[in-house]
Amino acid sequence: MPWVPQHEGDFPTLGWHVADQMAEYLGRPDAGDDDVFDPFILTLEQQEFLNELYRIDPSTGRRLIHRAALIRPRGWGKSPFVAGIMISEAIFEVVPDGWDSEGQPVGKPWSKVRTPYVAIAAVTEEQTKNTWEPLLEMLRQGDAVDEFDLDPMDSFVSLRRGRIQPITSSPNSIKGFKAVAASLDQTETWVRGNGGVKLAQTLRNNATKLGGVTIETPNAYTLGERSVAEASFGFWDDIQSGKYKNLEDVRSIYFDHRPAPADTRIDDMESLVYGLRVAFGDSSAHADGCLLHEPPCAPGWSDVHRTAMDFFDTANDPAVMRADFLNQVDAARDAYVSDPEMRACVDAGRDKTVSRTEPVTLGFDGSEGRKDKHIADATVLIGYSVTQRHFFTIGIWEQPDGPQGEGWRPPKLEIEQAVAKAFKEYNVVGFYADPSAGWAGEVKQWEAAHHKRLKAKMSVQEPIRWKQKDIGRTCDTFDQLYSQIRQGEVSFDGNPTVLRHFLNARRDPRRAGYVLKKADDNQDYGKIDATYGAAFAFAAGNDALGKGVTASSTTRMPRQLR
Repeated sequence: MPWVPQHEGDFPTLGWHVADQMAEYLGRPDAGDDDVFDPFILTLEQQEFLNELYRIDPSTGRRLIHRAALIRPRGWGKSPFVAGIMISEAIFEVVPDGWDSEGQPVGKPWSKVRTPYVAIAAVTEEQTKNTWEPLLEMLRQGDAVDEFDLDPMDSFVSLRRGRIQPITSSPNSIKGFKAVAASLDQTETWVRGNGGVKLAQTLRNNATKLGGVTIETPNAYTLGERSVAEASFGFWDDIQSGKYKNLEDVRSIYFDHRPAPADTRIDDMESLVYGLRVAFGDSSAHADGCLLHEPPCAPGWSDVHRTAMDFFDTANDPAVMRADFLNQVDAARDAYVSDPEMRACVDAGRDKTVSRTEPVTLGFDGSEGRKDKHIADATVLIGYSVTQRHFFTIGIWEQPDGPQGEGWRPPKLEIEQAVAKAFKEYNVVGFYADPSAGWAGEVKQWEAAHHKRLKAKMSVQEPIRWKQKDIGRTCDTFDQLYSQIRQGEVSFDGNPTVLRHFLNARRDPRRAGYVLKKADDNQDYGKIDATYGAAFAFAAGNDALGKGVTASSTTRMPRQLR
């Protein structure tokens, strides 16, 4: 019998069944009284994650998600929740086994398929305790030990077949341990230097071979540290941008990250408490309940007012507090912008549209394509509404991954058509472009074709060509643009590739200020070209304002003669 939906928006999942098994057999850690069984009951927010994790493809009857990440602030309850999931993978009915007489999914344990090995992974033994200690407590307080014939010892849990075991990045701890499920804790600290990158790859490869699952539980990471968490977020951003739209396997990735609003002010108690309530979700102990659901869930266990007070303690690093409790991604020390700053600008531009009559400027940064074995820079064309102070993406051309990227060159004809279309569809009053990387000829052609309608000009003779030797102008432009971003005076259309380029950018000090560069240790993948395209458009917009272009009514689109 095929799956039968029970209501609009329904999807097949074993999540509800897994949650029922958790409540029946597992005790709540830190419950207090050892003599009274306190079942492990999920919040609605946790249940929603579980339902996604155990989502089933109705056409194949198989689990859809094989790699997940749950990013929440410290104190949200990630460790016991993920411990419960790892126990479930070891002994509960988590493998789809068809549909019942009512068309609803049923499951079977991994032991009916293969010997289940489950890994509680971290880069240090101390780190594994975050999940391992609540896992043991949940088993010892509940009925699972007797019902499933378990032996929860301090160093591993013996199953009838298989085991649950903490492992670290030590080669001896992972050798031959082919886990059907693995939790990867605090992956913001997993880097090449401590073996974390290799450990994550090994666990994922093993899960892929066996049809299992891995779950990352990082706190918000710091940009530029090249951690496992940062790489995972980068992959997720690529998926969201549509980069892998033809790759079926990306459907098996699920990331759940909810930071506080980007405009959360850590020097304002009301704004801060609201941001903490958003980040902590159902675990917030605020008297008004959660902000996620209607009606609100009952207050949880995390005292957001107490946490807010710690932000005002000058001994605490604000960046660390934002990452740990507001769940906001932190910037590298030399980063051009921070994630919250950019997210606030994206939020401000979410509903904006650009008309055919309002004055618009363009910024172009080109690439000549792949060199040697290195990945080519991107080619970008960015638009900027002068009156709305709003950036919008016209085109981004990046080298494809894999064999398709061999010998890649930017599609010049397509790019030239995009420029021509922009001049046709928008009231373009300025256009600045970097002529290097093989685009000098095209820039000359654009100048010849469009110089008469441009109000903003680099010079009379070369109205579009950005003067690369004028480092002072470049430094001033980047600094002015950052000031506008920081103050929320400009907005962005939310293009994920543009956002990624801005977050990749690093400040490169010069005598006149700074220009932008790629991270020193990420020259291939840390593209920043959209920052230059946006800066050129921004500079042209400022020059247009200086020429008196202040309203859409002052300049009209040229009428096409027939």
